[in-house]
Amino acid sequence: MDLSRDGQWLACSNRDSGTVTIVELPGLTKKFEIPVGLHPEGVTFLGKTHRLAVAVYGDDRVSFIDADTGTLQGSLDVADEPYGVVSNPDGSRIWVTLEYPGEVICIDPEERVVVNSRVVGKFPRGLALTPQGTLLFTEYLTGMVKGLNAETLEVIDTWAGSSQDNLARQITTHPTRAKAYLPMQRSLTMVSHGAGSIFPYLSIVDTKPGAGTRRTRVQMDSFRGTYVVANPWEVAVSPDGNWLVILFSGTNDLFVCRVLDDDYLEVEFAKLLRTGWNPRAVHFAEDGETFYIYNALDFTIHAVSTKTFQSIGTVQITRWQGSEELLLGKRLFYTANPPMTAQRWISCSSCHPDGDADGRTWQQPEGLRNTQALAGLAQTHPIHWSADRDEVQDFELTIRSSLMQGKGLIRGKVNEALGEKNAGLSKELDALAAYANSLSFSPSPHAKTGLSAAASRGKELFFSHETGCAKCHFGAAFTDRQVHDVGTGHADPSEKIGPNFDTPTLVGIYRTAPYLHHGKAETLLEVLTTFNPKDQHGQTSHLDVGQLNDLVEYLKALPYEKTGP
Repeated sequence: MDLSRDGQWLACSNRDSGTVTIVELPGLTKKFEIPVGLHPEGVTFLGKTHRLAVAVYGDDRVSFIDADTGTLQGSLDVADEPYGVVSNPDGSRIWVTLEYPGEVICIDPEERVVVNSRVVGKFPRGLALTPQGTLLFTEYLTGMVKGLNAETLEVIDTWAGSSQDNLARQITTHPTRAKAYLPMQRSLTMVSHGAGSIFPYLSIVDTKPGAGTRRTRVQMDSFRGTYVVANPWEVAVSPDGNWLVILFSGTNDLFVCRVLDDDYLEVEFAKLLRTGWNPRAVHFAEDGETFYIYNALDFTIHAVSTKTFQSIGTVQITRWQGSEELLLGKRLFYTANPPMTAQRWISCSSCHPDGDADGRTWQQPEGLRNTQALAGLAQTHPIHWSADRDEVQDFELTIRSSLMQGKGLIRGKVNEALGEKNAGLSKELDALAAYANSLSFSPSPHAKTGLSAAASRGKELFFSHETGCAKCHFGAAFTDRQVHDVGTGHADPSEKIGPNFDTPTLVGIYRTAPYLHHGKAETLLEVLTTFNPKDQHGQTSHLDVGQLNDLVEYLKALPYEKTGP
């Protein structure tokens, strides 16, 4: 979400609708809703103009819109997964993070051409421009912040956090002080208990050169006494720098905080506001008298006065495009409120954000378990590395477990996993299953123009009798939906169930490292070599380096066409 500098227009991307809505201010009047493509994310007005750019994440392009007329003026194809976008003050340049390639690109919006690009890290998402002209971005899965020279895109500074930092989607800067703020999650992977595994944080980065440790964090679930919040999503700072607001999409909360000029506590709690479903964006008006909240699963913009912190208006900006069952299921997937949990620390999306993996390997009671992406779930049953669930409705057992500690969605007896069906016992549980089963694969960026020569050679190796990869990995989802001993069951001394593990899908594997059930393989090449010494996971020991690399290139190209529902 962004506001034009003169305060006339508000622009908000609608991820589920594939549109951008233009709202006229201050009256909160919806003027236009413009289709832009699959899963739009970041938007920015170009300097002081009424033109804006939007990162269309699912279609790999940046589109340009005229807010005065509500018209799409053009677009620019980019490598893959554009997410964050920011303009310089005069609107002559915009910068965009490309999540999977790990790039930041600079675009001339007049000519609609990329004028510079650079690989800068892993999974960059949040993007901000400091008043001093430095670009800051967040690494989504590590919480790391890096500073870039805006002209050359060279990394000129790095602010590392904890190894437990995770899911840092956004970053914003203070208007006058050398401070940046990012909401993020702490994933304590050695704990499989809902009250000790996931923690919400506000991280504060001191961007002044030579500032010592230069990074602190404030635990948000204890910021207001014992009031627990979950899934911090976005932060906004008022134009005068005195107020900071932070959204929690899992519990539908917003904290209003006073900004302290102390380089120690940094922020002080002032007020709690309840929001609509799944708040994902917040922005102050230029005069500082209002801020606006985007409730992504209410499909509304909510205006709040900074004088009274009371609501002063709401506008519906889009409509849900699917069934009511899918909407109910998606709301349950994203919420950390009861009955999904008892203590509000964790939701399904805390480890499977937007159906993706969180890049973590968790110590579960049964052993180490690498988080899997949920794309194509309907095509890859049974579920879990241990194949201990044969329907999504069996996750009622997870909801009621020590991990989520929820009351659950079934009123009455719950059937054991792999036993009698839990489907049909709860409208809400069936809706959650319908949503999870609706998640589909996206084409790999490694095969946008078809298979490369290396990937084509790798394809021949994959389907050859000598390697035997396709004996277990076949069909649209590249899985036989069976369990096998592939020699990895003894690598984890905490393992209680192995050595047989479910055959995972290979589709989309290019972006889901680390690999194997225990997450010990950092690369696909390690899967084929280091963790396959006895050829139990396909016959690969006879392959030379070139052949192994070709096989990896083929795996990275999956899927090279859209699959699934």
